[in-house]
Amino acid sequence: MNPIEGHLPIRSPLHDILAPAGIAVIGASNDPTKRGYKAMVGLIKDGYRGDIFPVNPKADMVLGVKAWPSVTAIPGNPELALICTPAASVPGLVAECGRRGIKGAIILASGFAEVGSDGAALEREMMAKAEAHGVRIIGPNTSGVFNLHHRVNLLALDNVKPGDVGIISQSGNMLLALALEAQHNGQVGFSTYVGPGNQSDIGFDDYLRYLGEDENTRVATLYVEGFRDGRKFLEVARDVTAMKPVVVYKSGSTEEGQKAASSHTGALAGSYAMTVDLLRQAGVSVVQYSDEILPVAEGLGLLQKARGKRVAVISDGGGQATIASDRLAEAGLELAALSESTRQRLRDVLFPQASTVNPVDVAGSTDANPSLLATCMEIVAEDDNVDSVFLVGMFGGYSIRFAESLMGDEMRGAEAMVDLARSTTKPLVIYSLYTPIKPPALRRLHEAGLPVYASIEQSVRVLAALGERGQYLAQNQRQVRETALAPKPELSGLFQRAQAEGRDLFEHEARQLLREHGIDVPMERVARSEPELEAVAGEFGDVPLAMKVVSKDILHKSDAGGVKLGLVGEQALQRARADILDSCRIYDPDAVIEGMLVTPMARKGVEVIVGVVRDPIFGPVLMFGLGGVFVEILEDVAFRSIPLSRHDAASMVEQIKAKKILAGVRGEPAVDKEALIDLLLTVSRIVEAYPQLSELDLNPVIVHADGYAVVDARVIVERDTQHTLQYKESVA
Repeated sequence: MNPIEGHLPIRSPLHDILAPAGIAVIGASNDPTKRGYKAMVGLIKDGYRGDIFPVNPKADMVLGVKAWPSVTAIPGNPELALICTPAASVPGLVAECGRRGIKGAIILASGFAEVGSDGAALEREMMAKAEAHGVRIIGPNTSGVFNLHHRVNLLALDNVKPGDVGIISQSGNMLLALALEAQHNGQVGFSTYVGPGNQSDIGFDDYLRYLGEDENTRVATLYVEGFRDGRKFLEVARDVTAMKPVVVYKSGSTEEGQKAASSHTGALAGSYAMTVDLLRQAGVSVVQYSDEILPVAEGLGLLQKARGKRVAVISDGGGQATIASDRLAEAGLELAALSESTRQRLRDVLFPQASTVNPVDVAGSTDANPSLLATCMEIVAEDDNVDSVFLVGMFGGYSIRFAESLMGDEMRGAEAMVDLARSTTKPLVIYSLYTPIKPPALRRLHEAGLPVYASIEQSVRVLAALGERGQYLAQNQRQVRETALAPKPELSGLFQRAQAEGRDLFEHEARQLLREHGIDVPMERVARSEPELEAVAGEFGDVPLAMKVVSKDILHKSDAGGVKLGLVGEQALQRARADILDSCRIYDPDAVIEGMLVTPMARKGVEVIVGVVRDPIFGPVLMFGLGGVFVEILEDVAFRSIPLSRHDAASMVEQIKAKKILAGVRGEPAVDKEALIDLLLTVSRIVEAYPQLSELDLNPVIVHADGYAVVDARVIVERDTQHTLQYKESVA
């Protein structure tokens, strides 16, 4: 059965391109320095079973294979063309490929959009030819492709074994590094590799979809510098991660230009942290360091998932047990609380001085019989409190460290671990300080499909990925889509008026938008003159009030002196109005001031921020974190792609470092988290209902033990000239 049948209804066209029955090598060469030579060598050496058509007008034979003078002269119908010629020749050759019925072309040449306007024009010409003739493009500026199970090796890489790790990498050197690491590891093999290059046609989402469908790929692994369509990638990732693991290493950060956005949320969006949060929301396992890519891919490919994050550590050395415990805690994992019956069973087989409190320290019990480590692993694996088992120490090296006669015990221990791995659903992860020299017992484990690592840190990252994936899959099965909001005509009219007037929503309009959709917003009044202010004062009485300027020209009110707090009585309001007018005229003499917004002061609580941006790569994104004026400095925030599930909203609240403050500190009560989660969900639904909403900032929102108060609301409107023209015509 298709691995993700029912999730991606249309089969990816990349199957025909990446597993072709025939390949045309355009620019095939007998010169060993040319890519056309290397591609021919890779196909011939790996025993490609399809037809090879070298294209070279100056050669009759290339590496013993008959050559053809042009693409149109090729007999038969190859499905793939590898174009190894200079950039200027590519558009014409793509058109020839299309006329010949070739479905896909790999463009190796650089010199396209990555070099400037002239290259961008050439890339557009190439794509016009491709679209006109129905040719799909990999690249340009790609490092190449291999599909080892079909013996398509267009990179001519040596000693790369077929396996189940699929790789898409924007760096050819990163592929080479992973290939060399796999060669040293000896057990990891690859299915498909593609260098996406400029992604002028086929992007990361297309490649991930293919790997999701590919029966030879058990785990998809991506090195990403930049997404072309991040929102589409997230959609595909949600489908693929439901069926198989996806590992991403995201390098770099976004351009500083995005930091100049007009709101707090806009200033923080587009960051590396945002990208990581959105990928994890879609079930992707994100690794932080490049040396984690292959270990995590291997571990997820072999073990798939853990039920949760509770780990039992078994160690033959106290120091390494302590290190493992530290790294597990840092990774958000837990030391499982072993049951009393489990501890008693451990005491029955270990020396009296052994510690049976997790982490379990065998304290010399295994020096004369290392197979006891397998017995301990079996005991803790049967504990319902344990989700995964982590063996830490020198297993595999007892016969080296102590006596050769222990080799038999170690091999028996290895076989027992293999049997345990086959009988339990709980992952078994092994760290041994002897891993680099590959003793027989460790080779046996690895050959049987148990991951063995030479680093505690890498082992813990694998355990973390297994736990995260297990929890994601369990939660994903319970996800319930929130009911969509229907936009209200009068609120849509607010956006249309703002667009027509070239402004954002005034704060009282933003509050109306929130209030009409069920968000708890304190009452406000807008006074446009002194007489109106007198009426407002009478309405509120002796309640302490806040006053803010209402002006389309003053976005950050505090910076302009446009906010006054703690005002009681009409005289205080009149003085505050005069002060605000003076300050705002100094700040911007040309600012048009509509009036003053007056609202009751919020009572004491915890300040948080809720924000939204429409990211150019990922679409609408919601942000939550500690609020107030320091949000951009502390950057203690969480991001999720809209729409949100209830689990997404709850996980945002739990993710931030300041969650302890929300739980109550120094005698303060815990905040109403359920009300906060409801707020995040409603904001998400509002954004879906009103596409004219470009950015939203609720900062601060003051959260209490029994609800919250939105103190400041800012809605930035999409500048849609077509909407503006339509609105002006409708009111004319």
